[in-house]
Amino acid sequence: MRSPFGRLVNLSHIHDPNITPLFPDDPAFRVDTVATVQRDGYFLRYIHQAEHTGTHWGAPVHFDPEGLAADELDIEDLFLPVVRIDVRERCAADRDYAITVGDLVVWEARYGRIPNESAVIAWTGWDGKWGGPDFLGVGESRGHQPGFAVDTVEWLLETGRLGRRGALGIDTFGPDLGTDDKYAVSKLLYRDHRISLECLANLAELPTTGAWVLVGSPIYRGGSGAPATIFGVLPQ
Repeated sequence: MRSPFGRLVNLSHIHDPNITPLFPDDPAFRVDTVATVQRDGYFLRYIHQAEHTGTHWGAPVHFDPEGLAADELDIEDLFLPVVRIDVRERCAADRDYAITVGDLVVWEARYGRIPNESAVIAWTGWDGKWGGPDFLGVGESRGHQPGFAVDTVEWLLETGRLGRRGALGIDTFGPDLGTDDKYAVSKLLYRDHRISLECLANLAELPTTGAWVLVGSPIYRGGSGAPATIFGVLPQ
């Protein structure tokens, strides 16, 4: 039967402890087999990973002590219209590239205004680095990843494009520059019902406009987010 909702695209990497990059100082990602069909009659594994390992989403409490936890959000907060901002060329030339208001103004001149309360996803090209050393970086490049400039997020908030709900998404570890240990962008984003979508995959499959994103994950009581399968819901 043909779906009335259009085609689905998987925007998540496979969670695999052998290749999943870990944010510095995050707990180890480990998988233990605790039951087998031969021994126990069924197969079961114990998965050890942080809430923000691999492709994941974050709830406001992740950076706002007074913010909403995963179980306190509305279901509508996890289903948002999405726009994709292609900054791969700039990020290839500069691992510390900060997405500017100018980038978004140029984008809107071509594609139209970003709808209010959208998920604004930056396609930096980092999804293609997954599983290799260049994702985190080596030598002097270690920890250097692109992100959103602070004034860009302020503009998105002031103009309503990121409203009471909405999201920033990116194919790196998070919306902040990798060199920002103060997490200025995240502290602006994670308020009200706004969320973050991180370590996204397959962004070539996501259209520039017209799609929606749906976040599917366990909802942990008091949680700061969770590893997730994030779906792009494409129009007919």
